[in-house]
Amino acid sequence: MYKKVVMKKCIAFCSALFLLVSVNAQSQGIRLNAYSSYVFDDQVDSYYDQNDYYNGTIKGGYQWGAGLEYMVRPNYGVELMYLRQDTKAPLNYYNNGVKFSNFDLGINYIMLAGNRYFSKPGGMVEGFAGGMLGVDVTSVKNPTNGNSTTKTFFSWGLRGGANIWASEKVGIKLQAQLLSAVQSVGGGFYFGTGGAGAGVSTLSSMYQFGLGGGLVFKLPGK
Repeated sequence: MYKKVVMKKCIAFCSALFLLVSVNAQSQGIRLNAYSSYVFDDQVDSYYDQNDYYNGTIKGGYQWGAGLEYMVRPNYGVELMYLRQDTKAPLNYYNNGVKFSNFDLGINYIMLAGNRYFSKPGGMVEGFAGGMLGVDVTSVKNPTNGNSTTKTFFSWGLRGGANIWASEKVGIKLQAQLLSAVQSVGGGFYFGTGGAGAGVSTLSSMYQFGLGGGLVFKLPGK
């Protein structure tokens, strides 16, 4: 079930990228961004009562992704991007007694970002900062009992960094970013009973801080 959901999300993402390229194929202002970052550990917990809670850590790890960016103006771009991380979440939870499991997580961000650029004329370094809005599609599997579930959350992010242009068309990207998946009331990850976890119905948000970068390519235009 999870694979089907993620496949549909990826198809929608690729279709949007294709549409963006088709509409702006003759423009000089299209960039392809490839991302590679390390995401740090995040402490998570949610407590409804003594029989309905979880707490633990979403482990850090490698995050990869790609984005297609249209330069609306020379110093402002709009980007559609996809980011993926596979990781673990060692958690204590209540299920007819306090239990522990090292949950498997697959975290997928589909984001629309706005980027503001800063540079000196003729300079090789181009600073940037911006924000992101979108969705987080996360799969959770409990290896202890084999249960699994997939949830979709509203997500937002902030980032800043610099592009260092090695040539007119290719640059190295360095950046720091913060991504958050907001779990509203009744919309938690469900670690524990039923599916992959306990139906904890209190507010609990995930905050992932990452450092890394990647490559940026200016696509050919007329």
